[in-house]
Amino acid sequence: MDVFNGQYEMIQRTRESLFRYCETMSPADYVKEIETFGEVSISSLHAHVADCYRVWLGIRALGKSLPKINPESVDSVQKMREIFKNADELVYEFLNDFKIKWDPTKPTPWHSDSVELTELWLFTHTITHEFHHRGQIVKMGRQLGYIPPKMNLAK
Repeated sequence: MDVFNGQYEMIQRTRESLFRYCETMSPADYVKEIETFGEVSISSLHAHVADCYRVWLGIRALGKSLPKINPESVDSVQKMREIFKNADELVYEFLNDFKIKWDPTKPTPWHSDSVELTELWLFTHTITHEFHHRGQIVKMGRQLGYIPPKMNLAK
């Protein structure tokens, strides 16, 4: 098994547990802006995570022209699931495209002055970014009165 594909499959399973948690929320709470989080909503954070995959893997790594995800247009968990299906396709395309050329030590053509953006860096950045915001989403849900289930990596 390809380790990166396997790792991403675990991420998808944990994302599913977060989606199920969000489905326990009222639709109004899912899109409610939370003052203590800078007036962002759970749905807008979810959209931001998907947009990170779009920008780093879709645009920068794969050179695609992809429209920005508009958080205001994603007002339900079901719509967010559809957005993430597109993100999943990008991730697998990225992993397949770079599998042959994968060299975790070689800077890519899209590196910046502040960091060497290897394929490994891009993949790691996008998944750690998702987990960072996953924690925020769970905390926001708690503030709204929704107790989350165990959110460990699911089997």
